[in-house]
Amino acid sequence: MNDVIFETVVTTVAPDGKPHVAPMGVRYHDDQVVLMPFKPSTTYDNICATACAVLNIVTDTRVFAGCVTGRRDWPTRPAEKIVGVRLDSALSHVELRLAELIDDAQRPVLRMTRVHEVTHANFAGFNRAQAAVIEGAVLVSRLHMLPPHKVDSEMAYLQIALDKTAGPEEREAWGWLVDAVQRHRAGTTHVTQGPSS
Repeated sequence: MNDVIFETVVTTVAPDGKPHVAPMGVRYHDDQVVLMPFKPSTTYDNICATACAVLNIVTDTRVFAGCVTGRRDWPTRPAEKIVGVRLDSALSHVELRLAELIDDAQRPVLRMTRVHEVTHANFAGFNRAQAAVIEGAVLVSRLHMLPPHKVDSEMAYLQIALDKTAGPEEREAWGWLVDAVQRHRAGTTHVTQGPSS
């Protein structure tokens, strides 16, 4: 299996149709997309219930930062070939159907078959601030596990890229992350725990 992990956003729906948006690292293996959501998680429950998910490729890093700071309501549109939704802001999306579930107590492996793929906009490339926001979102999702000095040193390093290359969207996203760290330390956190959900 290819061990390279790509940061994406996975959208799923509950049996009642309620959408769920979650940043998730995925692997590509031949023609399949491999997801490894944590248990318990809404993403895992929704895929087990519907056997479907949508992989969204986005450059709006507010989605990553928003999801780990309690902002999960992002505009979506219905998927075309499966039960599900895709993000309005997706540059491209891949509609997926569950092909195989390899169970595990903590992180089951979900092998997903590509059903339908659409490109909505051209990818111009990432700027350093976008990469910094994604790394910051991972840090914030792990505040419950990491010592404060590690978070502070990594956030300070990432701030350099923000200062040099951020646009308005990245600055807004970064502000959410900084606020989440402060709220966590003040004991008033609403941060989503775990790297995926």
